[in-house]
Amino acid sequence: MNAITPAAHDLQAGGAAVTSRTVPLRVADGAGCDLIVVAPARPRAGLLWLPALGVAARHYLPLAAALARQGVAVAVHEWRGLGSSDRRAGRRCDWGYRELLTLDIPASRAAAAAACPDLPWLLGGHSLGAQLAALAAARAPTAAIGLVAVASGVPDWRTFPPVWRLPLRSLYFGAPLLARLYGHYPGRRLRFAGNEARGVIADWAASGARGRYAARGLDDDLQAALAALRLPVLGLRLADDRLVPAASLAGLLACMPLSVRESQVLAPAEFAAARIGHFGWLATPGPIAARIVSWLDRIGSG
Repeated sequence: MNAITPAAHDLQAGGAAVTSRTVPLRVADGAGCDLIVVAPARPRAGLLWLPALGVAARHYLPLAAALARQGVAVAVHEWRGLGSSDRRAGRRCDWGYRELLTLDIPASRAAAAAACPDLPWLLGGHSLGAQLAALAAARAPTAAIGLVAVASGVPDWRTFPPVWRLPLRSLYFGAPLLARLYGHYPGRRLRFAGNEARGVIADWAASGARGRYAARGLDDDLQAALAALRLPVLGLRLADDRLVPAASLAGLLACMPLSVRESQVLAPAEFAAARIGHFGWLATPGPIAARIVSWLDRIGSG
């Protein structure tokens, strides 16, 4: 049973208060974590947010607070193996996209709806989180009113500049081998992602190498489900993000041809910074929050 903990606190900024609380989750295979819910007193919509690969949920609290101050409740999902999760990737503890899509994300979605009932919900994320948000939306298309992808795109090596293509193909071949050798992918040691499960790295690498989404052990045709999805989609790219070139975001949006898609580019100057890149906006997410709210106003809250 998912219960909201009584320990809640106010996040004050700009004269407005929002409340942050945690919802303990336990999914069918026994894995547990905390969902962070940040909400104003009277939210008009909700956003279930999926973090980037290797990034714990707490790093998105500034974004959640910025959105909550503008009337959008945010539930920040915790990836299995990170932060509050009671699992850690290892030789005896493995999982892949199948567990994330069929167990963890649906549990967070249900808990978010219970924590902030009677709201229209968006689904979104950062980097790999946005890709998995798109896949989750494709598997349950009536559960969200729209999809938000920030600093995200397909990992397909063909969408990257020529100088990147051989290194990426080598990475997609070598990362699963390294994960099998170690029992997990040692991302912290390599300074790329976190310590990830073998199955997650295998599914991620396969999508990058083949240019097509699939999950081991899952019979769903994920690519076909994306192609059938009909939702408003917002793609936000950072102009100096080398991990997400324009063609990569375009490739992600192209997976959803029946959806009403919109892409926008944010320059570092909007953050009063010389550089932002793939992660720099997390500390100053105001411009990202403003773009999301403006888009939500245009598509309506359901």
